[in-house]
Order: sequence, then C-alpha cells, then structure tokens
Amino acid sequence: MRSACVAGRTQTVSNDPDRLLQILRATCLSEVRSDQPDLTLRQIGIALVVYQADELQTIRGLAKHLNISKSVVTRALDRLEELELACRTTDARDLRSVLVQRTAGGAVMVERLGTVMSKEAKADATTHRTDRSST
Repeated sequence: MRSACVAGRTQTVSNDPDRLLQILRATCLSEVRSDQPDLTLRQIGIALVVYQADELQTIRGLAKHLNISKSVVTRALDRLEELELACRTTDARDLRSVLVQRTAGGAVMVERLGTVMSKEAKADATTHRTDRSST
C-alpha cells in the first residue's frame, strides 16, 4: 500500500491487483450506465495523458508516449473533438506540429472518472478495514 496526499488529506491506495481491478470495474460500469458517450480505452488513455500532463501534448508526443501510430492518435482525437473533450490547434512556433488542448467538457469527464474511482476506493478501504477487524 502507498499513501497519497489529496487536497490536504491522506488516502491509502492499495497495490492489490484484485482491489485495483474492482475500482476499475466500478468506474467502467458507472460510465456504461451513464448517459455519457462511450469511449474506447485508447480515447480514455489519450484524454488522461492530455489532462494529467503539465505540458501541452502533441500528436507526435502522444503517439510516442502511448506506443501507437500518429494515425491512431488522430482517429482517437477525431472522436474526442467530436465530443468536445479535446481540441487540436497548430503550434504557432512550429506550424508542422499539432497541439492537443484541454476543453471544459474533457475536464468534466476526467473529474467524473476521478470522483467515481475515489468513491470506490474509499468504499473498498472501508470494507477492507471492516473485513480485517472481524478476523
């Protein structure tokens, strides 16, 4: 287990694969059951890199980071742009380079995913503590 400080409070994050898969499962099910558009794992992966990295991302950089082709990144970005979860602009310093930028809609989506995962992790931690104390 490791601890992470989030907004002034410490949360314990389990390294147990079964617990982590439960959190992922709950997050996926929450998205499936919602009225939000379906995204592929690639689209979610690209969005998370764009929203969690401090620096602006390029198509070339995303392709390298994710070990996929630029055309695959472009197709995923087509969908993310269609849903207003990201947008592309030309880099003014290098007109050959395309920057991927955040949008308000994308920020809401990433925050929603984080909230679901956080709630599930807290519920799991409470269940885990209860299970351990009853043994």
